[in-house]
Amino acid sequence: MRIAEVKSFVLSKPRDLHIVKIETDEGIHGIGEAGCSTRELGQDGVLRHFREFLVGMDPMRIEHIWQVCYRGAYYEGGRVITGALSAIDMALYDIVGKKLGVPVYQLLGGACRDKVYGFITLGEVDDPETDERVRAVVDEGWPAIRFVPANHMAPIGADPAMEGANNTFDVRRSMAVTAERFSELWRKTDKRVALGLDYHHRLSVAEAAQFCQMIPRGSMAFLEEPIRCETPDAYAQLRAMSDVPFAIGEEWPSKWAALPYIERGLVNYARIDVCCIGGLTEAMKVAGWCEAHYIDVMPHNPIGPVCTAATIHFAAAINNLTWVEVVPKFNQGASDIFPEMLRLNGTCYPLPTRPGLGVEFDEDAALTYPMTKLYEHPHLQRPDGSYTNW
Repeated sequence: MRIAEVKSFVLSKPRDLHIVKIETDEGIHGIGEAGCSTRELGQDGVLRHFREFLVGMDPMRIEHIWQVCYRGAYYEGGRVITGALSAIDMALYDIVGKKLGVPVYQLLGGACRDKVYGFITLGEVDDPETDERVRAVVDEGWPAIRFVPANHMAPIGADPAMEGANNTFDVRRSMAVTAERFSELWRKTDKRVALGLDYHHRLSVAEAAQFCQMIPRGSMAFLEEPIRCETPDAYAQLRAMSDVPFAIGEEWPSKWAALPYIERGLVNYARIDVCCIGGLTEAMKVAGWCEAHYIDVMPHNPIGPVCTAATIHFAAAINNLTWVEVVPKFNQGASDIFPEMLRLNGTCYPLPTRPGLGVEFDEDAALTYPMTKLYEHPHLQRPDGSYTNW
């Protein structure tokens, strides 16, 4: 069996998606999803380069193809490259699973569990409906809930109608409101339910340390991405200033990026993203490394049905798992493009049973949702007009 074609689809539904389809000369095809969101055209360009040597290769040689894609140029790696490589890698697993007639998790060592539980995100903590939403998802049986901090606010005392007000992030106001509301929600919620918060790397080390001091000790199961992750030493400094568990890793583009966080004890929940880190091949290596250091994996899963399927197969095959991120409108969206996909059953995903990833892709339907207008994440600013992270 040989790779006959590599196709790239940059889509606008159910959100900005980059789907890769690999066809073989035996008629078996596989699909993958690339995860460097809002940089899909960059990934598409990388796929054009990769196609030149992928066509004609044996799709069963997954590790070998990974090495060639990653190391084939003088300049290795980078998130755009590993985003494209992730899609190729999971498409190859899809092909091999279909060829052998087994679900992908069987290729990864078999299932470690009967089902994969998720955690749900309820939006900004200061939303008036948050209390009601918490009660509802607790009643539904969700084992963990994640919140988004109080976010887009004009500076204190400013006119809400001022130009750029909805794009201004006042960090001190956000910290104050978020700490107060999170503390209230924790006091009201069944303590068996884990509560976490994703600050989306919008804080400095000092701000993150102070925020951790503003909430009741033991209330936060995890604080996700409080600061940017380029510098492990910054997380080491923050680790020394706080005992709140950190969920880090959704931006790791390789095992080498994960290395200092794992080896230095800077991460408590590894937010591995199979669509960013280099696919299932690299994700399994990092998960094993985490296991050796008693670190649980809490996969990042914010995009489409192919990402979700690959994530569930990955989660099924590792023992050191907590919960998988669930965003139903994206994870199970666009049923016309994906007529067969993995479906959430209450608060968990059952083990997949179909060969390969278990997702079908309708190429004709996909062509009706091209990305005609590039999506860009909001460009936030602080009250003084300086740029800050979205």
